[in-house]
Amino acid sequence: MIEINGITKIYKLSAKKKKELKTNKDVKIAVNDLSLIAEPGQITGLLGPNGAGKTTTLRCVSTLLTPNKGYVKVCGHDTVKEAEKVRDSICFLTNEIKLDEHFTVDYLFTFFGRIKNLDDATIEKRKKELFDAFEMNNFKDKKIEELSTGMKQKASIVVNLVNDPEVVIFDEPTSGLDIVTAKAVLDYLKKLRSEGKTVIVSTHIMSEAEKLCDKVAMIIGGRKVIEGTIPEILAETKTDDLEDAFFKLYMENTGADKEESHE
Repeated sequence: MIEINGITKIYKLSAKKKKELKTNKDVKIAVNDLSLIAEPGQITGLLGPNGAGKTTTLRCVSTLLTPNKGYVKVCGHDTVKEAEKVRDSICFLTNEIKLDEHFTVDYLFTFFGRIKNLDDATIEKRKKELFDAFEMNNFKDKKIEELSTGMKQKASIVVNLVNDPEVVIFDEPTSGLDIVTAKAVLDYLKKLRSEGKTVIVSTHIMSEAEKLCDKVAMIIGGRKVIEGTIPEILAETKTDDLEDAFFKLYMENTGADKEESHE
């Protein structure tokens, strides 16, 4: 289980960053007093536009960032005080992960399995399961530099799942993937859910969230504006689909509707 309790993450802005963001403020509040529970046997979605705070939240969960306020617990372990124990129980998947281009998928899978202190028999068992699931067998002996973008993404996924983690954290699971690879990724996330894993994903693709997530939290400007199952959110917002619900909440929380009315 993941327990996010009132976390706030604040970044100091350099002069260059202020110029990029067109602001005079010295800090940016990336996540603002956010709380959320992600439970085993469910896929929890963080939804929102680019820059909403989704990735920052997931990085706090995965121990890569320390929140300025609040705390996160994963499987009962505090992500700051017990970071090593948290890392033993999670995998954090992002399209920013880059594997060493000079090694084969097979070699890297074994290498990371040994880093996770798995014995050779367990590594081979996991390798067969994951390579079959993601159709990697025809590419396992190719170097990473020889793979297409989609195959590199698959390789990153299988390598990071080597230790059969209890908690899977996935930032934009289908970003940049072709439709076939994307389906393989989403199908495997559903399989992890059926095995009782805790899965939390971020996405800005509402149709994807509708098909995948048991419950979602929408984040706008670093704040959680709504949380619940999709039927609950549609009922609360009086909309017919998740995309309509998001745009309604987005306008209500950014003043976009007011701005448009003055144009």
